Amino acid sequence: MLLILRSIYVILFSILVSVFGCIYCLFSPRNPKHVATFGHLFGRLAPIFGLKVEKRIPAEAQNYGNCIYIANHQNNYDMVTVSNAVMPRTVTVGKKSLVWIPFFGQLYWLTGNLLIDRNNRAKAHGTIAQVVDQFKKKDISIWMFPEGTRSRGRGLMPFKTGAFHAAIAAGVPIVPICVSNTNGKVDLNRLSNGLVIVEMLPPIDASKYSKDRLRELTEHCHQLMKDKIIELDAEVASREAAMKSAK
Repeated sequence: MLLILRSIYVILFSILVSVFGCIYCLFSPRNPKHVATFGHLFGRLAPIFGLKVEKRIPAEAQNYGNCIYIANHQNNYDMVTVSNAVMPRTVTVGKKSLVWIPFFGQLYWLTGNLLIDRNNRAKAHGTIAQVVDQFKKKDISIWMFPEGTRSRGRGLMPFKTGAFHAAIAAGVPIVPICVSNTNGKVDLNRLSNGLVIVEMLPPIDASKYSKDRLRELTEHCHQLMKDKIIELDAEVASREAAMKSAK
């Protein structure tokens, strides 16, 4: 019964937000300020899924300036967990097929996000150039999932190099964002599904890396995030165990 009620609420909420968002964004289409606004709105669905999201964003993050945010990409629940960490004037890079999702796809495009064709390598490389060009033309940051696909419980997958190419070319820092494990965590028939921690790490100065050190930068970021996710998972497990024993 709880699963049915949650499903109805989430579907109605998503349709209403998407339809309202599309109408709202028509007054200033593809304005990058919209992405954080609607990302945070979808983040409000976390309690509906029985998740408590603990967001750890440094106070100085507001002063990071233009940067490339990279985050681990686990499953569809990213929509209500990591979306809480989207900073103002940040746009995401997503696959072109997203635009065909009813209601949400149109909102995704109208809010100013960038779409790439992953089946066309030439166009994908062109998008990296477009990302760099956007930094030069607009006061924005870019959000990317360097794994390129959902990990679905397989741990942090190897990173593709697009985000790191763009950071070096644009001369902007990389800011990793790590999310504790959500794979297999959510049971829609269970009232509470526990804690998820979203933590933003300090910025990494990509200007110290040349193009011939691209792989080094990529592996450095991957290791930092892998270590932090392991740390977050251990903290979540410890805190949830303490809560159970206290009951």
